[in-house]
Amino acid sequence: MNLAWLAAGIGAGLSVIGGALGIGKLAASAMEASGRQPEAAGVIRISMIIAGALIEGVALFALVICILLALK
Repeated sequence: MNLAWLAAGIGAGLSVIGGALGIGKLAASAMEASGRQPEAAGVIRISMIIAGALIEGVALFALVICILLALK
């Protein structure tokens, strides 16, 4: 049972790290695109928010799965 808790903790950590890296890359790319084409900043911002929400949703889903595995 201790190994299941360890695996759930490692899985939760990896999902958080993956989500953070994804959002960081997304923000960096959006800032670079806004710098290259300032007139398209509004469209880029909207696309960035939608993609960020999807990334955050996947990371949250992974955390929930890890918590369920730890509690089982």
